[in-house]
Amino acid sequence: MVDIGIVLQTDPPASRVIEYAKIADQGGFSHLWTFDSAVLWQEPFVIYSQILAQTERIKVGPMVTNPLSRDWTVTASLFATLNDMFGNRTVCGIGRGDSAVRVIGGVPASLETLSRAMYVIKDLAEGREADFKGATVRIPWVRSGSLAMWMAAYGPKALSLVGRQADGLILQLADPLLAKWSIDTVRRAAEEAGRDPREITICAAAPAYVGEELPHQRDQVRWFGGMVGNHVADLVARYGSGATSIPAALTDYISAREGYDYAHHGKAGNPTTDFVPDDIVDRFCILGPPENHLARLEELAEIGVDHVALYLMHDEIENTLGAYVDQILPRLGLPRGTSAMA
Repeated sequence: MVDIGIVLQTDPPASRVIEYAKIADQGGFSHLWTFDSAVLWQEPFVIYSQILAQTERIKVGPMVTNPLSRDWTVTASLFATLNDMFGNRTVCGIGRGDSAVRVIGGVPASLETLSRAMYVIKDLAEGREADFKGATVRIPWVRSGSLAMWMAAYGPKALSLVGRQADGLILQLADPLLAKWSIDTVRRAAEEAGRDPREITICAAAPAYVGEELPHQRDQVRWFGGMVGNHVADLVARYGSGATSIPAALTDYISAREGYDYAHHGKAGNPTTDFVPDDIVDRFCILGPPENHLARLEELAEIGVDHVALYLMHDEIENTLGAYVDQILPRLGLPRGTSAMA
């Protein structure tokens, strides 16, 4: 069965993020993820240190960092330092870059750059030598370091890179149809590269909202379809409209997209996400009463998803956390901790 994590934004006060992490740790969640966008939110690695100091087992990491807004040696040292202080309780979620890069006028990294960054960051964080900008570099104080690299991907070339190199896939949607296509693409590339596909962790990341008022829930998480739409728009620009190498179920919905406002990135009520239809919200997200969540989680597990990361950016974070701790995680066979709001 899948394990379950949560994804937060590091909006101030940081104390609230840390409190949610403690609730998640006590309640049976396996991971606490955050956005990593230095201009839009507070610095996550500072907050990770406090989270790890005040929890017992939960792992932390960015969903996702990128190879452009941080020096690769700094990124490696950040992870290595946290692991040295608290045990190997971090995961490096990484992608080409979206908000962290675009809000400062940049463009996402190429897959070649991302691939080289993953090699360098992992090697350095695990204590090995790496070739960085023509120099041979090693972090001398790393002992028994371990850092899993989970790569965010949508298109066939990126998914193939996951299969050839990464330790895990981060797929930012919970649509079983698209998840299966993505997983199959990753596993095929892994086999062709001589890797065991079963050793690649599959993570599906999507908003979760437990409740009965579906119209309200959809409006609260419609932002997610807009966020995914940024990446889909890149795919359409790269592969062309109607490309047979990408499922139309992923690309067709952005036909009415007219841009994106990063001032409202990842927030309910984002005014540039009205183009996202209800059926996309229902497919990409996990909404409704607990039974709906259980059914979707079981469906994702059946097609090979190992970890589901729940974005909690809506007006009922605490109630959703409580419902998962009290009603959903125990029925998944995961250890039940204390009530989320006890």
